[in-house]
Amino acid sequence: MGVRLQAWWIALREWLVTGWPLVLIAGLGFWAAFQFVEPAPPRHLVLTTGREDGAYYTFAKRYQEIFARNGIELEIRTSSGSLENLKRLQAGEADIAFVQGGDYAEAGEGLLSLGSVFYEPIWVFVRGRQPPDRLTALAGWRIGIGQEGSGVRALASQLLAANELSLAQRHAISLGGLEAAEALQQGRLDALFVIAAPEAPIVQVLLRSPGIQVMSFAQAEAYRRQFPYLSRLILPEGGVDLVRNYPPRDTQLLATTANLVVRDDLHPALLTLMLNAAREVHGGSGFFHAAGEFPAYKDSSFPLAAGAARFYQSGPPFLQRYLPFWLAVLVDRFLVLALPLFALLLPLLRLAPTLYAWRIRSRICRCYGELKFLENDIKRHYADPTASPQGGADFRRRLDEIESVANGLSIPLAFTDLLYTLREHINLVRKALDRYERERQAADCGRAK
Repeated sequence: MGVRLQAWWIALREWLVTGWPLVLIAGLGFWAAFQFVEPAPPRHLVLTTGREDGAYYTFAKRYQEIFARNGIELEIRTSSGSLENLKRLQAGEADIAFVQGGDYAEAGEGLLSLGSVFYEPIWVFVRGRQPPDRLTALAGWRIGIGQEGSGVRALASQLLAANELSLAQRHAISLGGLEAAEALQQGRLDALFVIAAPEAPIVQVLLRSPGIQVMSFAQAEAYRRQFPYLSRLILPEGGVDLVRNYPPRDTQLLATTANLVVRDDLHPALLTLMLNAAREVHGGSGFFHAAGEFPAYKDSSFPLAAGAARFYQSGPPFLQRYLPFWLAVLVDRFLVLALPLFALLLPLLRLAPTLYAWRIRSRICRCYGELKFLENDIKRHYADPTASPQGGADFRRRLDEIESVANGLSIPLAFTDLLYTLREHINLVRKALDRYERERQAADCGRAK
């Protein structure tokens, strides 16, 4: 049993000595491949929305449920609107934000769009039976344009300024949400800008409020051409209430889009998860859009993220289509690491046995080299009649040294045939030396007679 263990230990030691350079190369390859592996996605994200009574918050709650199913905590933070959301993104206080379409030339760098998720009609609610069809008619009116920092205020200011309505003329009042709707109903406001989906509570309240009408934009096409981020929508006759036939005629509305904006360092896997959630929540048909129209890149205020472009072109990544999110991320990270590593290991594994055999054979070959030199020296010595007869002792000493080295070699069992063959060849040289010495002695005796 001791001999077997010793043989196994010799073989293992040789493999370890032979394999450490290969292990080093593989380790360097592993380190190089690891540089291209994305870290695991964080388990916590912050989504900044708008007021709690708005559509952004309502949709965010649905996103939260989808993220929770995939093991990600999505924290929802309310805000005054798009401008505050952008500031949070830039300050690193949020990862994802709902941002109303518009001109954000000063938004700064480092922000990317995941695309638009639904239309946000621009509702201009006014008191009275006969609403105007141009914003110029609102001169001198008390107009609610949304709170400071909201996207409603920013866009309403742009539209009013395009109609040469100054701050003094329009009596702009910083009110928004259900508070502004109540002010309009009570007569404290004459008009109110609301930018929200039809499902938003404030829109539903005002559409059904007596004495409140929706303004139809007669110049909708002109606005659309001047402001590329705007679209023209039609609220059909009777679209709100068929029985009351409200509105009594087709109403032209302007609309922006609600966009998902992210920091450019958002993990690619979470980016895809957000787009999958957006497709699940917004992919169906709505009052103003057809099924499959959203999400889509409709507002170019922010550059489209590369991952979102791939998503719109070819859909979710292959693994996320068929595996749970956490498993798809794990397998994806493993493949990024394993593929180049396997490409390196395959040739190394093929090389290892050859290198192992070469190491073992090289030891025996060194002995063969010494033996060949000795054999040549013996032949030259005995071919010279004048050579000293004392050379045989030196040759035997060198032969014994070679044999001692051969006997001391630790050779794995698979290569012991080479060792026994070496010993046979050492004995052949020793017999040849004996023959040469006998012939020399016979020759010397013949000359002495």
